[in-house]
Amino acid sequence: MSSLLDSLVHFAASHPGLAYLALFLAALLEAVPVVGSLVPGSTVILALSALIPGGELSLIGVLASAIAGALIGDGAAYWTGHRGQRRILSTWPLSTYPDVVAKAETFFVRYGTWAVLFGRFVPPIRAFVPVTAGALQMMPQRFFAVDVPAILLWAPAHVLPGVIAATALERSHTTLHHWLPVLAGVAGTLLLGLWAYRRWKGTPA
Repeated sequence: MSSLLDSLVHFAASHPGLAYLALFLAALLEAVPVVGSLVPGSTVILALSALIPGGELSLIGVLASAIAGALIGDGAAYWTGHRGQRRILSTWPLSTYPDVVAKAETFFVRYGTWAVLFGRFVPPIRAFVPVTAGALQMMPQRFFAVDVPAILLWAPAHVLPGVIAATALERSHTTLHHWLPVLAGVAGTLLLGLWAYRRWKGTPA
């Protein structure tokens, strides 16, 4: 995996246009049921974000690509579930992951709309949240009212750590206090994800 990421980063540094496309696809595929559990989208986003401080990629471009991919992926998965209704949760390929689907359903029953926010930060069920929301007939306005802000938080939470790490390596003289506000925001987002994950693990299937 490490060698593949290194190759991807070197390729992206020379082909920024394709790098933005890769970021878009990584974020989009993370929202696809089953596929999102197999594709290391978050890892790709974090790795390519390290190219921002050197100028190979722009912060706005990386964030926009990740946000656009996540929005389209979540939206497509939601409407697929909304159209297929509850029966889609027991059809292939979702039927091959009955435990995760059951967890996602119970997560929604317990937390309602907030499950959309928390689920975006919980890797095991992130790919199953939008389709489950649609299958359970959550109203579109309720889903997107939470999903959009969740994505706007999720994107920088994955991009900024890569920027910080790369900047720290390139500018070792940078003082920590310049990054404290950013670090605090990232830490808060990660803690939210950890809390949601623990609550999910404690939810009976």
